Amino acid sequence: MALSLRHYDGARDYQAGVQRVMRPGPGRVERGVELPAVLEAGAARTLAGARLQAGWAGRATMTLRCDWSALALAVGAVVSVADAPGLWRIEEREWEGMAVRLALRRVPGAGPVMPGAASSGAIVRQVDAPHGATHLMLAELPPVREGLADGPLIVAAASGGAGWRSAALFVMSGTGEAVPIGPSAPRAVVGVAETALPVGSATLVDARHALTVALLADDMDVFPADEAGLAQGRNLCLVGRELMQFAGVEALGAGRFMLRGLRRGLRGSEWAMAGHEAGEAFLLIEEDRLVEPLTALGGQGEIGAMVEVRAVGRGDAAPVAAALTIAGDAVMPPAPVHLVARATADGWAFGWTRRSRNGWRWASGGDVPLGEESERYAVTVLDGGAVARATESATPQWQYDAAMIAADGVAGRALVLEVRQVGTRATGRAARIDFIA
Repeated sequence: MALSLRHYDGARDYQAGVQRVMRPGPGRVERGVELPAVLEAGAARTLAGARLQAGWAGRATMTLRCDWSALALAVGAVVSVADAPGLWRIEEREWEGMAVRLALRRVPGAGPVMPGAASSGAIVRQVDAPHGATHLMLAELPPVREGLADGPLIVAAASGGAGWRSAALFVMSGTGEAVPIGPSAPRAVVGVAETALPVGSATLVDARHALTVALLADDMDVFPADEAGLAQGRNLCLVGRELMQFAGVEALGAGRFMLRGLRRGLRGSEWAMAGHEAGEAFLLIEEDRLVEPLTALGGQGEIGAMVEVRAVGRGDAAPVAAALTIAGDAVMPPAPVHLVARATADGWAFGWTRRSRNGWRWASGGDVPLGEESERYAVTVLDGGAVARATESATPQWQYDAAMIAADGVAGRALVLEVRQVGTRATGRAARIDFIA
């Protein structure tokens, strides 16, 4: 049996408090009392214990038949009964059959007393700090979800210091009109890379290099993840334009962390491993902390167009703006891999392996889904900066025979072959190989 007493607690800034007392034994009876009074936690617990004892004791009743002397006992009087422990209250008194019948109910007064000591509990308070200025970041992501993207994936991450809560977001139209899209998501974990990350491998865990990041606020944290957590997508982050994961975290103090065990070039972003520099943006990818501004407007955006978003928070004297040009990373097929060139009696034979932007969780034993309406590749032969030949192939191979080489006038020259997969909505980035015609 349990009883919960709800009251107002002065120690908790007169918020509602609850004291719950229980009595061991069989049964699952739960009762509640709403008491519109200000009580200290200990007093409330004592009162709840008394009410629970009264309810428990009142379950015992007794009927006695007495002689005429019992007529002197009034209804409501508390009496004791020989050979019956505790105290009893007279609820009924009736004269019948030349005797007095008394109906009794046990009242509190025997048995243990509920403890009176209690705690008001801890108050969950938000940090009492100024709202501060808003930091707004726009980023274009490769496909981070399973399935095919129908359009570019643009996300807006808004953040601030310890007191920052949210900001109102606006998308700027071509006419300069600020179109509201609602509030920002909760504070995102953003910062900058303090070190320039060297080129790594997209097929091996980068155990040699580490990335030092300085987060926007000292109270922001990142946490390590094991293999199971990484497989579920934890610790996914965007550094510059490269998507990666980190397994180990070393806290350096003052919002600075060293990230180790890097998984580089994820989701086809290996092209962005080169060109990292100190001071580039860092964003921890957590979907519930990101807003898709174009989706909020009911659109998708076009490759080559510019997106500008502005944010206004309580601590902002003027709107904070961020802009980027859409490249279409989410709709581009990844660059082919394993591009090889083999000399033949009649020129050169090239082969490669395609990849897909659908089916990153590829299961061994089968091919990844195509992800496009058809399989097509744009093949380009470059002679320095000039295009010697441009063609298409419907299979992951191509023959550059002697007749083509002679027609292009590149015999004996150092050339570069570029292969790009032609997607439904965009042409992917190139895989390259050098050869001598």
